[in-house]
Amino acid sequence: MATDTEWTRVPRPVASAGRGDAATTARVRLETHALSAFFGSAEVVRGVSIAFRDREVTAIIGPSGCGKSTLLRCLNRMHETVPTARVGGTVSLDAQDIYARGVNPIEVRRHIGMVFQRPTPFPTMSIRDNVAAGLRILGSDRPSKAETDHIVEDALRRAALWDEVAGRLKESAVGISGGQQQRLCIARALATRPAVLLLDEPTASLDPISTQKVEELVYELRRDMTVVIVTHNMQQAARVSDRTAFMLAGELIEIAPTNSLFTTPGDQRTEAYITGRFG
Repeated sequence: MATDTEWTRVPRPVASAGRGDAATTARVRLETHALSAFFGSAEVVRGVSIAFRDREVTAIIGPSGCGKSTLLRCLNRMHETVPTARVGGTVSLDAQDIYARGVNPIEVRRHIGMVFQRPTPFPTMSIRDNVAAGLRILGSDRPSKAETDHIVEDALRRAALWDEVAGRLKESAVGISGGQQQRLCIARALATRPAVLLLDEPTASLDPISTQKVEELVYELRRDMTVVIVTHNMQQAARVSDRTAFMLAGELIEIAPTNSLFTTPGDQRTEAYITGRFG
């Protein structure tokens, strides 16, 4: 697996129109080419080619069962952990195919972190140890206790959780609220300093106040990394994302700057979905 330096060596510049449609130049951090995903003989993602740009939030929307979450799981090789699951096509991080022969999927997930729909803190670990869990894969390169403490604090601060748990780091992670647990899971993903963060319906099980905190966090994280968020909530996509992709029946129908997609979609199927005619 490539080192951190090698991951960032081959950025591919692209024209970008982000919030406000101001023309900028962003680099592609993660991209797929003709990506298909299967469960046995069933093809649930069909030939998707999409680029995710550095320091942007991309939302993926679409009706239930359209392949959004499966696509997300293909982006860091989580899909292959399911029996009978397989992929076709390519997924590249900084121009390196993460499915290439000899690439360690665990190392891939260090660079492409993921947070799931429901909070998944490790119940037998403290708050501190939950955040530090991903550092265990580093082996001999694992940071010292002092360095780990610094990484944990930094990750919790970035996840907007430090002030709430600073005096409770040795307590069980399941003793905090659901919203705090989800931000803890985000901190755990951030501790390995990923290039990309994948969020699969991260607020689906949260109350409105916790949802707002996670959305504010997502918007802040775009300053440092590429973020991809799957959501059923179109208002949430409009609030947090720079670009939005619409999927239907396993296919990518279109992707555009968020404001453009919601006001002047380029495909009739997208318009039908966002106006509530189906889905």
